[in-house]
Amino acid sequence: MRDYNKNIVVMASILTAITIAIGAFGAHGLKQLVDAESVATFETGVRYQMYHCLALLVVGFAKPIPAKIKKWVFRFFIFGIIFFSGSIYLLALKQVLPFNVSFLGPVTPIGGLFFIVGWLWLARGLYSLK
Repeated sequence: MRDYNKNIVVMASILTAITIAIGAFGAHGLKQLVDAESVATFETGVRYQMYHCLALLVVGFAKPIPAKIKKWVFRFFIFGIIFFSGSIYLLALKQVLPFNVSFLGPVTPIGGLFFIVGWLWLARGLYSLK
């Protein structure tokens, strides 16, 4: 396994473990802190993070995908997780946070755009395979 593939798989594995921990917090601890709508919002962030962690595992193990494509897909998915899921987590917790996070509202769609571009980049890379 090449170093970059190994790095993708290791990072995806770590992020998947973190996602499970965040999801467990959302399922067990969050209900006492915020309303049901915020819990549902939080779960959306967890779900999208998990989808992209699993996708990164597949990309890391997929030998036919060129390294350049993998690097960009990795970057887009990581930024998507940070911007999309990260902003959703903070927005869902706004009732209990000691600071205002409403400025993050426009950040969430930017994260979604990173996810979309990552998937399109992957499709482009796969389509170009001989």
